Amino acid sequence: MSSQRIKWKIEYEKSVICQNFDRKGYVRTEGDDWNIFWATVGTVKQIFNPDSSQRLTDNQVINHFPNHYELTRKDNLVKNIKRYIKEQQKEGKQVDDFLPVTYLLPSDYSLFVEEFRRYPNAMWIMKPSNAAQGKGIFIINKLQQIKKWSTGRFARDQQTYVVSRYIENPLLIGGKKFDLRIYVLITSFRPLRMYLGDGFARFCNVKYSSDVGEIDNPFMHLTNVSIQKHNEDYNYNHGGKWNVQNLRLYLESTRGLAATQKLFSDIDDLLVHSAKAVQNVMINDRHCFECYGYDLLLDDNLKPWLVEVNASPSLNATTQMDKEMKTTLIRDVLDIVVPEEFGSDYRGPNTQGPCRDQGDFVVLYDEAASNEKALREAELKAGQKEKKKAVRSWK
Repeated sequence: MSSQRIKWKIEYEKSVICQNFDRKGYVRTEGDDWNIFWATVGTVKQIFNPDSSQRLTDNQVINHFPNHYELTRKDNLVKNIKRYIKEQQKEGKQVDDFLPVTYLLPSDYSLFVEEFRRYPNAMWIMKPSNAAQGKGIFIINKLQQIKKWSTGRFARDQQTYVVSRYIENPLLIGGKKFDLRIYVLITSFRPLRMYLGDGFARFCNVKYSSDVGEIDNPFMHLTNVSIQKHNEDYNYNHGGKWNVQNLRLYLESTRGLAATQKLFSDIDDLLVHSAKAVQNVMINDRHCFECYGYDLLLDDNLKPWLVEVNASPSLNATTQMDKEMKTTLIRDVLDIVVPEEFGSDYRGPNTQGPCRDQGDFVVLYDEAASNEKALREAELKAGQKEKKKAVRSWK
């Protein structure tokens, strides 16, 4: 299919998306004759509703999986990862915990209280299960804070919260706390096909302190740009961000090459295991792809912790560097999910043979290729064993 005939549709105006479509010569449509639709999660849910009369054609792709929330809603993420780690341990496979100690409230309230009393001086961070941009987050260090809150807010909102042990030894740069936003493109969950994209570190504006007197200071504890931009010291030139390459160079110079390589290898493992944790519960429709925004926190031992996963990571550009990175990000996503051979016989981005690096995206995990490689290695090993056995018999 000629690129001139590829039609696109979008539900919300984002310049980095629209500009990429225009540069590729795609044609905008407001009808149902689109080939690629950049939709909201609500619209995707409606399209895949069993009661919906809409059926996607072979050459249509859309930017969310129907039940993305198994990975992106905080309470589901916690449940799925806890279950996955237990299953792996039962099978004798070692998977390091990459979630802080976490409970769901109100269902795990008694377990949380028991853990709280075991570590009475610890801080805990409370987050609504289905919110973003730092909304509704607060930190506690006394049990009466949660008691008072639970009887009022739980009863009034009936909303699920996650409460996690606060990482009190975060890795600091210039005395400031930061987290990592990493972009991961998934074009299939079965088989799992993952691409690792670019990312950046987001810094707080205020130097970090574990002093309980600063427990309510969001500019010290919460890295969300939507919060930090309201601080009087927020820098609009660099937006309080470093790209991942600069962070890596800094860590290599301060912590050494080996430690830095291990950190980024651990991050890769974390990303793959988090996707495997939801692999069997995801509705794996071949029309779907998703560019997730992973938020990770590093402690001063260079251990990565998963904070949350975003289904619709912000594509707003706060700096020129931000705009360039996100424009390139969407360009590379489109090159993967709408390849040059896109046409009437296209069967989705999970059917195009082995995963290949594209632009700034590198193949993070290709399950089919990995299984094939493992099979070849097993066959080779078995062949070598038989050969040795034959040699011993001849002797």
